[in-house]
Amino acid sequence: MSSNNHYDVTTWPIGNPSEDVGEVINSIIADIKDRQIDTDSNSGGKPGAVIYLPPGDYHLRSQVVIDISFLKIEGSGHGFTSSSIRFNVPEDEWPGLHELWPGGSRIIVNMPRSDEEDDDSKGAAFYIERSGSPRISSVEFSNFCIDGMHFNDDGSQMHPENTYVNGKTGIHAATANDSFRITGMGFVYLEHALTIHNADALTIHDNFIAECGSCIELRGWGQASKITDNLIGAGFKGHSIYAENHGGLLIAANNVFPRGASSVHLNGVTRSSITNNRLHSFYPGMVELAGNSSENLVATNHFLRDHEPWTPFLGTDNGRDDVYGLLRINGSNNSIIGNHFSEVIDSQTIRPTGATPVIIRLTAGSGNYVSSNHAVAMDVHAKSSDSAFAAQVDALLTTEASDGLAITAVMVDSASARNTILDSGSDTQVLLDRTVNAFRATPVIGR
Repeated sequence: MSSNNHYDVTTWPIGNPSEDVGEVINSIIADIKDRQIDTDSNSGGKPGAVIYLPPGDYHLRSQVVIDISFLKIEGSGHGFTSSSIRFNVPEDEWPGLHELWPGGSRIIVNMPRSDEEDDDSKGAAFYIERSGSPRISSVEFSNFCIDGMHFNDDGSQMHPENTYVNGKTGIHAATANDSFRITGMGFVYLEHALTIHNADALTIHDNFIAECGSCIELRGWGQASKITDNLIGAGFKGHSIYAENHGGLLIAANNVFPRGASSVHLNGVTRSSITNNRLHSFYPGMVELAGNSSENLVATNHFLRDHEPWTPFLGTDNGRDDVYGLLRINGSNNSIIGNHFSEVIDSQTIRPTGATPVIIRLTAGSGNYVSSNHAVAMDVHAKSSDSAFAAQVDALLTTEASDGLAITAVMVDSASARNTILDSGSDTQVLLDRTVNAFRATPVIGR
């Protein structure tokens, strides 16, 4: 039996989905609201609907505004492919490429750039907002691609397609929400992929979110949400994963690519977990717990910090020096347990010159527990290549003998006290005031 609550954008009679799928989806939402008006009919009333995007390209020129619960928008393929690699291939080689654009069920964001630079909601393909009670709930996005197409000249000397600036956002939720799900999606070439305010029980799972200025931003406040099993990579100006004023946030089993200004940045986040992630960065400040982030668990993650190997991005960084720390903590009663750190850099590039790079740095707070962390530090000669794939794979797989690199495994600033540091660095690798912190050194072979 067919259902009148399942819509296909290619068969809906209003609008042309190839020219403006935004107009089509907005008219479908209007139809749902016109038909589903009873809030209590036979113990039900507003079941919501599914909007289906078959594989194909759909230009979006009108912002989709969602103000109903129980709406799922789904496609049949996340369609991600690297636009950055293509745009950095000489144009005379483009005819030989197998494809030029992302595919699958692909929404192409063609809305004009907003003049309101501080309001990324204006450039959002999907804008979600509803006041009143209850909060908007169970809005789902699944298995399609949102493509911002191009980045813009920002006045720097970089190629315009490498700036990560275009004023476009994939999904922006502006008001309190409950049980949203974003799964199996592809996001590419957006200044902001996902910006979600005031989330409760949000799921961001199994997505491919890369080559975006910032990937995941949880703003305002929130609780009991999860960011799991994603492939993520932001640009050098933005965050791969950012959250503020959240409690009970689970960040687990993500593969975070380099080039983002940070891999994970938490601000005022409490009683949350960063566990079992693979984190890769070209800069210090990979993971930061800021704004008195407290009672969090950071455990069994793999941190890799090495050099940018791809020629188009040589010379870019996030403005932080090597004493900033790969993991930096401002907060209390956090547990930092069983993480592996690989610091594989050229000693000639260390900033400031002659400094000793810092792995874990406690800047403020008290009662933090740092135990059984292992750091491998190598001095290597940085190489570069015009091939993004070959350069990165070569860098990842190179483990031939290199000179060791002197590091500070743990640094505890004077504003942080009553911490416990165990088996996370040798006696000479840990800098702290031993009169106000507990310390046990990692044994050194032969001593």
